[in-house]
Amino acid sequence: MRDEVDGLIEAWRSQRPDVDVRPLEVFSRVSRLSRHLDRARRTVFTEHAIEPWEFDVLAELRRSGPPYELSPGRLLRATLVTSGTMTNRVDRLAAAGLVRRRPDPADKRGVLVRLTDKGAEHIDDALASLLSYEEGLLAPMQAEDREQLASLLRSLLAPLDKGPEGPRS
Repeated sequence: MRDEVDGLIEAWRSQRPDVDVRPLEVFSRVSRLSRHLDRARRTVFTEHAIEPWEFDVLAELRRSGPPYELSPGRLLRATLVTSGTMTNRVDRLAAAGLVRRRPDPADKRGVLVRLTDKGAEHIDDALASLLSYEEGLLAPMQAEDREQLASLLRSLLAPLDKGPEGPRS
């Protein structure tokens, strides 16, 4: 079985035999796969009238467990965005009735962002469709190959997810 990256690697080896292009065999495939997955996710999210960033924020709240509530700081660390970006995102989600803000009882100056029932239904529906779609993408692979791929990707990603203060949460 061949893919587009095989041709790219062959061309580089032909034109630059003095350069070790083996890293491209991994990272070009990861990059292309990422683009394919982004397109697939956009398709699923469009069906649910949800933007990828909305999915990220709502999913983080949903995964947090009852009462499905987190600080904006926790949300921005989880989604890797700036404070200003998170404020804008929470504003937009609140305007849509998917989240609401409430004062943080532990910090008089702070707020907590809570998933509404409408938000929970929205994220649950989008997640079900996404998982069904992604299961279809993985269908050609055997279960043990999927597990091995997940493990290999984890070993590559885990060190990148660690910042100077340790793993990101």
